[in-house]
Amino acid sequence: MAARGRPRAFDRDAALNAAMTLFWEKGFTATSMTDLCQCMGINSPSLYAAFGSKEALYAEAMAHYVESFSPQLWAPIEAAATAREGFEHFLTASAHLLTQETCPKGCMLTLSTVASEGVEDLGRLVVAGRNGALAALEARLRRAVNEGELPASLNVEGTARMFLGVQQGMSVQARDGASQAELEAMAEAAMRAWPGSPR
Repeated sequence: MAARGRPRAFDRDAALNAAMTLFWEKGFTATSMTDLCQCMGINSPSLYAAFGSKEALYAEAMAHYVESFSPQLWAPIEAAATAREGFEHFLTASAHLLTQETCPKGCMLTLSTVASEGVEDLGRLVVAGRNGALAALEARLRRAVNEGELPASLNVEGTARMFLGVQQGMSVQARDGASQAELEAMAEAAMRAWPGSPR
């Protein structure tokens, strides 16, 4: 009798990237284990052995998404000479990233509905990610206030929430079919609300 061969190895990073894309496109609940195995090119035992569970795979896929795409949005905010330039980049870069032809439209973090699908642990993970984005915008605004770019009277939290809300709205509109140019027009309109900008 021929010896049974060892299980075929697979590229874990490629499989994770495939799972991320599928979750991004379909969401957690609508993505079945069969869908995942098919898109990742592995069988169910291999998936469970490598990632533990569907929930654990989703959490890892979300972390992979943040690691892959966040630097393109957040690093320039800190590097920009002014907060205004940084926020403008945040919105215009979002218009580009949210409408790429090579990825599902919209932001995986913004569009995730796990918090309302009965998956509480994943819901907390997603909310923490969104709150982290808000905190990053608030921190950049506080820095601008401390440096004298923006007035001390600025409502930092309210301003940060407004700009994050615009970016999240861009994500939803991108999923609904809005083009990059249409999202850039949203960004331009939002920047007119920048503190001190002429109305």
